[in-house]
Amino acid sequence: MLPARRFRRFHEQLLLSRTFALSMGWFFSVVLPALLYWGPIALFKPNVGQKTALIATTIAFLLSHFGAKRLLSSYPGGRSFGLISTQVFVFYAMVVLVTLLLRTEVSRVLLVGSGLAALLWFHLEFLITRAYFRPKLAVLPGGFADEVLAISGCDVRSIDSLDLKDVRYDGVVADFQVLDAAQEQFLTVCALASVPVYNAKNVYESLAGRVKIDKMTENNIGSLLPSTAYESFKSLIDLVLVVATLPVVIPMGLLTALLIRLESPGPAVYTQTRIGKGNKPFTIYKFRSMRFDKGAGEQFAGEADPRITRVGRIIRKLRIDELPQFLNVLKGNMSLIGPRPEQPNFVADFDAKIPFYSYRHVVKPGITGWAQVRHGYAADADETRIKIEHDFYYIKNCSLTLDLYIILLTIKTILTGFGSR
Repeated sequence: MLPARRFRRFHEQLLLSRTFALSMGWFFSVVLPALLYWGPIALFKPNVGQKTALIATTIAFLLSHFGAKRLLSSYPGGRSFGLISTQVFVFYAMVVLVTLLLRTEVSRVLLVGSGLAALLWFHLEFLITRAYFRPKLAVLPGGFADEVLAISGCDVRSIDSLDLKDVRYDGVVADFQVLDAAQEQFLTVCALASVPVYNAKNVYESLAGRVKIDKMTENNIGSLLPSTAYESFKSLIDLVLVVATLPVVIPMGLLTALLIRLESPGPAVYTQTRIGKGNKPFTIYKFRSMRFDKGAGEQFAGEADPRITRVGRIIRKLRIDELPQFLNVLKGNMSLIGPRPEQPNFVADFDAKIPFYSYRHVVKPGITGWAQVRHGYAADADETRIKIEHDFYYIKNCSLTLDLYIILLTIKTILTGFGSR
């Protein structure tokens, strides 16, 4: 997380403060819809139903606000209104669901109106403030800091002298392993002047969402091991979510299988050997999206692959072809979220070409994952190397919060068709 620290003027501190954003957002998203729907009297003397509705919309707005702030500050790729709007929709839908389950008397019209107003507010806030909250970093070139300078879409500026020249920065970035005495003294002066100093490696991972595998050593591998408590709890969550969605997944799967069989001969579901946790092989299930060819060898599927059927193109774009992998989750071979499992021949090839490749198998493979929503499918070894760097970032930083973020990004990916092949 790289907090913006350069805004010290009074109007900047006021307009960019959380207090201002909360109060204005609450008025726009909660009070204004209530005024338009009920009139001013209901705000001063609300009945029980109106009071409940105000509380419900306030809770939904607060969840959306703090969730959006976390996305904008904590994870790479969080600066997307498409992602924020998806999260707002999820939180408001959760509040509506809770009121239905508790049979609470609350105006559904107000909840919907508040949700639409919140979407508009967060959109305006995002457009107005995104330039201000983008970290502006001064970078001492050399070593790993050069990787930070190569990141696109970030305000990182190389400094050619040991002087910030009165420019207000959020921090100074350097590779601590290649500093000389003068540079060390300069960073000390920056810290004493309350300008944060960051390690280039940590900044790169935070901004790029990747762990550079060609810069790793055996000493870094220990940090890639997730806690056993997290893995156990995640497995429980996987089972609960899969079982809860079966009433929807089963009918959708039957319809998909029927359409596949009607379009082309061959089985609707095909199996394939993949490599899972601990480098152990397992059988994966998928809906067939290509013409059936029993003798076909292992190969990447390109975007315009002529083997893909019309139904296959649709189910690939919507990720419906992955639904049979819910069975893999129930069997314990896979998780809902994790690195995608590869075929044995590809694993052997990549393991020989890419350093530390097999360390991605320290966790269960997933139906969706950080690499899928950030990079899409890989068609060759170079793209696979980038995907591995995303996988290592996930393994190093895996948490339930990051898993929720990936779920939200997956919804966005399905809606946009990003990376479908």
